[in-house]
Amino acid sequence: MPDPKHRLRALLLAGIAAIAVAASPASAQARLEPVFSSDLVINGVTTSADGRLFLPVQSQQPGVGPQVVEVKDGKPVPYPDAHWNGWQPGMDGADRFVGVNAIRVGPDGALWVVDRGGPGIGKPLAPHGVKLVRIDLATNTVARVYDLGAVTQPWSFVDDVRFNGGHGYLTDAGDPGLIVLDLASGKGRRVLDGHPSTIAQTPLRAEGKDLRDARGDPVNIHADQLEVSPDGRWFYYQPSNGRMARIETRYLDDATLGDAERAAHVERFADTPSTGGTAIDATGAIHLSDTDRSRILTISPEGTIATLVADPRLVWVDAMWIDDQGNLLMPASQLNRSAGLNGGTNAVKPPITLYRLAIGAKAVRR
Repeated sequence: MPDPKHRLRALLLAGIAAIAVAASPASAQARLEPVFSSDLVINGVTTSADGRLFLPVQSQQPGVGPQVVEVKDGKPVPYPDAHWNGWQPGMDGADRFVGVNAIRVGPDGALWVVDRGGPGIGKPLAPHGVKLVRIDLATNTVARVYDLGAVTQPWSFVDDVRFNGGHGYLTDAGDPGLIVLDLASGKGRRVLDGHPSTIAQTPLRAEGKDLRDARGDPVNIHADQLEVSPDGRWFYYQPSNGRMARIETRYLDDATLGDAERAAHVERFADTPSTGGTAIDATGAIHLSDTDRSRILTISPEGTIATLVADPRLVWVDAMWIDDQGNLLMPASQLNRSAGLNGGTNAVKPPITLYRLAIGAKAVRR
């Protein structure tokens, strides 16, 4: 029979460990620091190697306001210029932002902009509007535009991008699937179209309720969040509604594979909740926002989920970023309160705030 004293000591140690784990998110909450606030609805963040801060903006009215800004002296300035931020309904989208959904500084040090090509969910796409734009930060000029019209559908909603060698990977949240883009040739191809891993399977929730559009129908945001592991081996992805999958990048890069053969290599990775955005660090841990409970989760490379921080201010944290100082940058976008996700009623409460949390993680550029 075990020594009662040893058993009591073990129980006490287990209790202390449980308290420490439970206190950790609260400790992180105390370290949560506002970085920038604005009436603009920002749904992402990225920084350059020399500390420049860029934000994508979700226009609440088509053709009104900038879509990409650089924060200078605490103020948002249209980037790279007013022309690129000057699209109006009816215009061609070849050299203007129509509906920016994501931005990030890539491994090449350039700013990459994902333009879904339409002013909103279910809105018609502008001619030449769906594109990936590369901006040279040294000259602040557009270096290349990748027209994605050949690999999108009428209901496509090209969402975000990650990089791996000579490929760019993009998610399509409207017509569920993935896009693999050859960065040298500019040619793209669709993969895993309509695969269950790209389709929303669970209700989209935020702040304790299911989200509905202006017609009262449930909101489904298909393939959305995506990350590439630091070693380039794994591609992680999921609908915003949750449930993360992964596939080895070699099966995405191999253009000779049929989709049935490729689909056989898809793995269920983690039962994630409704999500606004993710960021991956150099250890391979994925930081993910839980929009229903206003918290940030961390998923280990083995798929174990733990709470990093929970705070009622973290309302629909969208695309996150880890800067070179080891801070997790989190834009609390409140997108769930916008009319398109809130039954047609705009309940966004300005200002929108970008928060910072020191997590001591090294950044990875993918």
